[in-house]
Amino acid sequence: MNPLARQLNETLERENSHVFDMLSALGKSIYFPKEGILSQSAEAKAKAKKYNATIGIAIENGQPMHLKVIQDTLSTYAPKDIYEYAPPAGKPELRTAWRKKMLEENPEIGSKLIGNPIVTNALTHGLSIAADLFADVGDAVIIPDKNWENYELTFEIRRGAKIVNYPLYNEDQRFNAAGLRDALLAQQSKGKAIVVLNFPNNPTGYTPGAEEGNEIAAAIKEAAEAGINVVVLTDDAYFGLFFEGSLHESLFGKLADIHPRVLAVKIDGATKEEYVWGFRVGFVTYAGQSEALLSALEQKTMGIIRATISSGPHPSQTFVLHALNSPEFNQQKQEKYEIMKGRANRTKSILDSGKFDDAWGYYPFNSGYFMCLKLKTVDAETLRVHLLNQHGVGTIALGTTDLRVAFSCIEEGSLEELFNLIYQSVKEIETVSASK
Repeated sequence: MNPLARQLNETLERENSHVFDMLSALGKSIYFPKEGILSQSAEAKAKAKKYNATIGIAIENGQPMHLKVIQDTLSTYAPKDIYEYAPPAGKPELRTAWRKKMLEENPEIGSKLIGNPIVTNALTHGLSIAADLFADVGDAVIIPDKNWENYELTFEIRRGAKIVNYPLYNEDQRFNAAGLRDALLAQQSKGKAIVVLNFPNNPTGYTPGAEEGNEIAAAIKEAAEAGINVVVLTDDAYFGLFFEGSLHESLFGKLADIHPRVLAVKIDGATKEEYVWGFRVGFVTYAGQSEALLSALEQKTMGIIRATISSGPHPSQTFVLHALNSPEFNQQKQEKYEIMKGRANRTKSILDSGKFDDAWGYYPFNSGYFMCLKLKTVDAETLRVHLLNQHGVGTIALGTTDLRVAFSCIEEGSLEELFNLIYQSVKEIETVSASK
């Protein structure tokens, strides 16, 4: 094993042996090179005032070489802020700005010890990093039965972990904390579990309330007290889009210091929060018991980044930083929030009208981009194909009964027509079936 990896492992074992035990074989082996090209280039950048012949970019007239046809479209920004490589952990000013935003929006973090956010190539990359660091073959990854399909690719296909499902909702149509607890305690013989908490949920648009949040935390703490090391990943992709009386914070703050056997990892980003899907700017943030532990985890994270993408795109990091620092940012974001809230509320009022009750019910939703219909009489995939081919309407079929509708991308005035077309399609399919 590389001496740098061994040194990081020794730090983790000393600071919290449970966290060291959570690491995958890759997680234990990975490190960030301190004597390679990047470290030498960073030292030269600080000291080589005459000539810096280290890193592989081209310089012209004292600034990064660039094409005028590109710079003309980006003239607001200095070439140094878009053409150079960003550091592997991300643009330092952006990391600072995102941390400030995170603390303001999640007061429950308070004075708890958290690391500095590390920039990822959006949330999928952040989840992939976490999978590399913590998931080994056969490890349990616990997610609800209503989930984003990419979890299977990220944890099970790439890393060989085993997806363990529990029902998202209980009999009262609230978050099923008891199901989470049972799934966790079933891993006692393994002594390890990875939990993914995705709120607002994709595909249902559900976020738990305060009482449910406490129940989730209690279930995770009970598992830790039973001797299970728990890596908790809060997938906060749709953070901030809370439209009703749910939690308005990430559970990361509540879990940050809940037990030495619990490692809380926040995975979030500008992607959906700031409506910049194509920018691919995300973040990974760790909670821990000491600065040394956090530093070791961050070094290993940087090692994964260096070994895969080297560093994230610089221009989009600069664009997001510019937005966060703009005096108009909060007002403009609030305006978009109100539009999204209006679409969610209009969707709910249409569904609650009673006119569609013979065709479907719907799963509780209060946040995010989506909601899910629970079909009563037709197959979801049959309905999806019919909608697409006969009416030019796109939806997502999930299993046999669930149809995901993204109200986020439908203008509020068009939502009623959308659901009327879905209902019409159900009736058309029923008619065909009855005639056979």
